[in-house]
Amino acid sequence: MSEGASVLAELLTAGDVVVLSGAGISTESGIPDYRGPSGTLSRHSPMTYQTFVGDPAARRRYWARSYVGWRAIGRALPNSGHHAVARLQQRGLVAGIVTQNVDGLHQLGGARAVVELHGSLHHVVCLDCGDSTSREELDRRLTEVNLRFGARATAVNPDGDVDLRDEEIDAFQIVGCRACDGGVLKPDVVFFGETVPATRVRECFALVERARLLLVLGSSLTVMSGRRFVLHAAKLGIPVAIVNQGPTRGDLYASLAIDAPLGTVLPELVRLVATHAGA
Repeated sequence: MSEGASVLAELLTAGDVVVLSGAGISTESGIPDYRGPSGTLSRHSPMTYQTFVGDPAARRRYWARSYVGWRAIGRALPNSGHHAVARLQQRGLVAGIVTQNVDGLHQLGGARAVVELHGSLHHVVCLDCGDSTSREELDRRLTEVNLRFGARATAVNPDGDVDLRDEEIDAFQIVGCRACDGGVLKPDVVFFGETVPATRVRECFALVERARLLLVLGSSLTVMSGRRFVLHAAKLGIPVAIVNQGPTRGDLYASLAIDAPLGTVLPELVRLVATHAGA
């Protein structure tokens, strides 16, 4: 393992680490990212909030594609990187976890008190009455009204949808909110063009302000949604360490940057931290 990993392990042993994770930590679970080595932006345009709200045809397209994609997202399992973060938290070294991911894999991997910056695909909200339900319940309802829908996924996108033919989308039936008899249902995630709830942003800033180290895992930090926490840490003089495949827009502010797969680096960090602690 590189000298950088040893240096990072020493930083971790001081504790009070806040983790900021991005899509790169989930790629080894079969969920691609947008901009990394498996990035999908070159072939896939994510749904925007404005389009989803304003275009019924776009909503049908989204739910048809997401219905198929959910088969992959719902079955995805945490990988060694997720488990490693959970182990560092269990050792009392990670004080908080902020994830830009919507897949829930940190929690499945054993992590607790995870702030899901962009929400979760595991929940659905009604835009009319605010009622919240599980994605599993919606999936059962969609299955009931689409018994003959036989579309299959070829490759899942980071936001949980897949590419389908127009005729497959046209055959798909959507359902409305049960609580208010027909309200528009939306996955409880922050779409492109949508604003992260202010209370959630404040919670993340507060975590960063109490940190001894901000550890960025698997994020290119291309969008301000995540990069602002790196900028905030740098402004406060809080060290920033980054582990990612490829350069990031936060490298300028990092005291340490490691370019390597997280599934390799993170388990080794757990081992090195245990060695430093004499475990």
